[in-house]
Amino acid sequence: MRKQKLVLVGNGMAGIRAIEEILKLSPHQFDITVFGSEPYPNYNRIELSKVLQGDTEIDDITLNNWQWYEENEILLYPGETVTAIDKDNQTVFTDKERQVDYDKLIIATGSVPFMLPLPGVDKDGVTAFRDIKDCEQMIETSDQYKKAVVIGGGLLGLEAARGLLNLGMQVDVVHIADYLMERQLDKTAGKMLQKELENQGMNFLLNKQSVKITGRNRVKGLKFKDGGEVKADLVVMAVGIKPNISMAKESGVPVNRGIIVNDYLETEVPNIFAVGECAEHREMVYGLVAPLYQQAQQMAKRICNVDCDGYKGSVLSTQLKVSGVDVFSTGKIIEDKHTKSLKVFDEWRGVYQKVLVEEGKITGAVLYGDTKDGNRLLSLINKGAMIEEYTDNKRSEETGNDLIASMPEEEIICGCNGVTKGTIIEAINNQDLTTVEQVKGCTNASRSCGGCKSLVSDLLEYALGDQYDQNQKESICTCSTLSRDEVIEEIKLKELTHTREVMNVLGWTSEEGCSKCKPALNYYLGMLNPTEYKDERESRFVNERLHANIQNNGTYSVVPRMYGGVTNAEDLRRIADVADKYEVKMIKVTGGQRLDLLGVQKGDLPSMWSELDMPSGSAYAKGLRTVKTCVGADFCRFGTQDSIGLGVQMEKKFEGLNTPHKVKMSVSACPRNCAEGSVKDVGVIGLDGEFELYVGGNGGTHMRKAELLAKVKTEAEVLNTTAAFLQYYRENASYLERTSAWVERVGIEHIQNVLSNKKTFIDLNQRMDEALSVVQDPWKEAIKSETLLRDLYENVKVPAGSN
Repeated sequence: MRKQKLVLVGNGMAGIRAIEEILKLSPHQFDITVFGSEPYPNYNRIELSKVLQGDTEIDDITLNNWQWYEENEILLYPGETVTAIDKDNQTVFTDKERQVDYDKLIIATGSVPFMLPLPGVDKDGVTAFRDIKDCEQMIETSDQYKKAVVIGGGLLGLEAARGLLNLGMQVDVVHIADYLMERQLDKTAGKMLQKELENQGMNFLLNKQSVKITGRNRVKGLKFKDGGEVKADLVVMAVGIKPNISMAKESGVPVNRGIIVNDYLETEVPNIFAVGECAEHREMVYGLVAPLYQQAQQMAKRICNVDCDGYKGSVLSTQLKVSGVDVFSTGKIIEDKHTKSLKVFDEWRGVYQKVLVEEGKITGAVLYGDTKDGNRLLSLINKGAMIEEYTDNKRSEETGNDLIASMPEEEIICGCNGVTKGTIIEAINNQDLTTVEQVKGCTNASRSCGGCKSLVSDLLEYALGDQYDQNQKESICTCSTLSRDEVIEEIKLKELTHTREVMNVLGWTSEEGCSKCKPALNYYLGMLNPTEYKDERESRFVNERLHANIQNNGTYSVVPRMYGGVTNAEDLRRIADVADKYEVKMIKVTGGQRLDLLGVQKGDLPSMWSELDMPSGSAYAKGLRTVKTCVGADFCRFGTQDSIGLGVQMEKKFEGLNTPHKVKMSVSACPRNCAEGSVKDVGVIGLDGEFELYVGGNGGTHMRKAELLAKVKTEAEVLNTTAAFLQYYRENASYLERTSAWVERVGIEHIQNVLSNKKTFIDLNQRMDEALSVVQDPWKEAIKSETLLRDLYENVKVPAGSN
């Protein structure tokens, strides 16, 4: 039976949740194609502020990584936008001149930021705060400029302001209302929040209407209607969003504020559905994740022909942590002549609670500082409960097991995903769950905003009793309760030899594992048994299997290796010839002193690498990427050491080595540090008669200055000390943990103590030599094998890279 063609336009949270629900209901019914305008897999937009604030990285907020699409046979086109729909022939068209037929089409294009139509809005330094690209622009701006203005005192504006403060900028928040977050909070809570944020360093300009952005090419300031003005190097607009419906409207799909849908999320056009922030249901457009997930669930049932009641609308609730302050609101939040209120105001503890009552029924609530009653109040409002049901059984003073025991089974624990107490308890008991991560993987509770993690932990303690460890170790993934250290110990003890064996013997809950544990197990097995273990290429991320990095338009980036950043005329001619033959769109000098050939078609990769006849620069690898060098003593009048020669030695020695995460090195010939060793995983600085070795640096989002590991006299000592450090990192860091995070976690003094033991130092070098003895250029091996090439390029369905 022919599979139906299902096309999803939009790779965001609502659309992909719908695909997840469809895969649960009918995993083999559809051939699924997904188009996403951003060059990333599905990520948690709620957590975007944490990326800006430096608390996490893009990888950490990814909900479904590249591997997930591949495992579910989903064809993903990242960085590609659907521009039109032919309703009659059931075909979509993209900005890459691609056309794809569909039997069912889901439009999940989300929303776009509303930009105030001010004079000067097109100047450099004016941005929205909506996606990863906006975050990157703000982070780059903070490196050069120090004065930021955020227009909008709602949630998004405050999150942007907090992030900019973390980036070292001075921040003014401009808001048209007289208190903050007026859509979610009342005036009392808004003023309390303002006071707390002022203590954190934010400055607020309230009752201000912006009229003009000043400056020539770049923003210099912001003018107000009352004649006032404030200086600015960066203006962030966070004044709201609007449904992204232009493509649907131009294609003839009926719209109002959003794309008009019925209770089953069907549009007025046959076989076209819409879900999420772009959809309008019963004259309502929703911007919060909980109702969007409810829509996705009902729509999936309709598409899979499963009986359902349809989506009936949602009572909105907001549970947030704004710059460390817990706030919650739901339903009606402002009193009027029809309402009475129950209030608690504890200024000393910073707690404010207001419950609104109309005709004896709870109709709304605002909680500030203490929000643990939030989900219960939402449940009571949804079922039309009388106020006595809340006051007679008020649990605000209850904690832990007392609180959990008093909850009814139908009480919602995770508002974002609609997960009840009963669902979580049942999953814990029936599937032997013991960690918050496992509950998240099984039920989706805490998967979105994460605000209910503490309640999930309480449920685990309630269900498991003394067996529950509150300070629970972090399991390797949701497929297992075992930590990284326990997995490695079991592999050694039981002499396990391949990933499937590990999963079977150690009781993985998923027979196939997941995209998080499979590459980790592959790495750990190879690290423990380098001479005997055969690398499982199918367990690696897609970029590593293709030996190229995906770009935002679906093409690939090829980076040949140039040891120490040094090249020659012959290699340059070869690169130029290949670039001409394969119509390379751009040749870019990278920060690692190499040439990056951009815009390569996937099908050209094997022959292109073969004609280059140069080692891969492993720009995709969880291993050594580059060794950046300065000119050195041979040419520079300041140089004291042969930085290029040493850099080439280091790169050739550690080339092809597998490590928990990417590793970047540098060698500078003098303290001027032109090769930027202070932000490298390993940075070597040559002095007169000695070398300094710095480790644990990071120049990315989590910028970290490298720390001095050792001072040595000779190049041989540099190589051996680097080898000992890297081997200790390989053996003790978690997979995907950068040296910067690992050094900070274990401490530089601990590493120095370990390496100062002569026997340990020698043993680490011997184990490194053993690991390096079996290193081969995987790409050279690949291009020798037609079978492997066929596997790589015919069976890899996802035109996407790894993170």
